Amino acid sequence: MKKNIARAMIAVMLAASLPAIAQDRGYRQERAQERREDRRDYRDERREDRRDYRDNRRDDRRDNQARNRGAGPRHDLYRGQRLPSNYHNRQYVVDNWRSHRLSAPPRGHHWVQVGNDYVLAAIATGVIASVFLGN
Repeated sequence: MKKNIARAMIAVMLAASLPAIAQDRGYRQERAQERREDRRDYRDERREDRRDYRDNRRDDRRDNQARNRGAGPRHDLYRGQRLPSNYHNRQYVVDNWRSHRLSAPPRGHHWVQVGNDYVLAAIATGVIASVFLGN
């Protein structure tokens, strides 16, 4: 008799605790879902911040190009642009860069004189790596 009462009491206690266990499981799943959403929101915000930063940098570069003069007779050559094809001729290449007080060009580049200015350009592509403005 006592054993049956004890078993009944244990069964009642277990039955009473099952909804609590189920609720706890649901709470954990909801909490895990919230954490995933928080991480996703954080990643989205960081991505937007990086985009904003890049856009601002692009705007700054455009502003600098508008404010600062570029190289060449028309002052329209800037870093990152391609050197016009008429300057690909050998007569514009500066071989004696020391006498012009220029630094040694890195491999694959050469100095090109454009008016009173000097431009460091890639030999193969003509992309301007650096601009040295004269007077």
